[in-house]
Amino acid sequence: MMRGKEIRLERIMDRNTGKTIIVPMDHGVTSGPIEGLIDLGRAVDLVAEGGANAVLGHVGLSLHGHRRSGRDIGLILHLSASTSIGPDPNEKVLVNTVTNALRMGADAVSIHINIGADSEARMLADLGRTAVECMEWGMPLLAMMYPRGRKIENEHQVSHVSLAARVAAELGADIVKTVYTGDPDSFREVTRGCPVPVVVAGGSKTSDLATLEMIEGAMEGGAAGISIGRNAFQHPTPDRFIAAAALIVHHGRSAEEAYKVLQEKRS
Repeated sequence: MMRGKEIRLERIMDRNTGKTIIVPMDHGVTSGPIEGLIDLGRAVDLVAEGGANAVLGHVGLSLHGHRRSGRDIGLILHLSASTSIGPDPNEKVLVNTVTNALRMGADAVSIHINIGADSEARMLADLGRTAVECMEWGMPLLAMMYPRGRKIENEHQVSHVSLAARVAAELGADIVKTVYTGDPDSFREVTRGCPVPVVVAGGSKTSDLATLEMIEGAMEGGAAGISIGRNAFQHPTPDRFIAAAALIVHHGRSAEEAYKVLQEKRS
């Protein structure tokens, strides 16, 4: 018999490929109403149309955007937050609960931990408590794990990223989101050392081809998918960009092939 976690995971991961395309839309708390997220409902509809498996955001995403119209798409509610103008943006605090996420119909929850931050100890305690709650309620947990802090000179360093990913798995996360280390071989060290699926973060806005090449490299390095925000919802045609990304994530096509398809659709 399938357990609650397994049933909910099928709503945010493709059951045939075991991979996922997640579009985070939690930027409204961190950065405010940025381009692409002014109208949350439209943003959700566009990435759903392109074939994204789930969107991720705060309570506002559920209240003002998710499942308003268009194709259905999985919902991951984010539990932690900070703002870009706070005293320490790396310090994430809990702003939602697992039980409330269940009441709101979420398919999973997520929490952000900055390994190396001054407040790392408290954030790790939050991660541990949240993981236990998720086990109790059968709720999948995605942990966003970033090496960030005074001791971190390069947040893409393989040893740092490997540590961050492993910490999440050790403390009970079901999926880990972390940064790409730059090439498939080094990223394979991260995925090999993490016993749960790893999805790669999109990072800052870059060109279509660069983003698709990063996706291809991450998948070659053992990633279970992507969690890309600005490069998706700020794209001129988010639905087409997601469809191109899906060619790589779910169908094993190359970045070059996906880019050609994207260019053809845009012409």
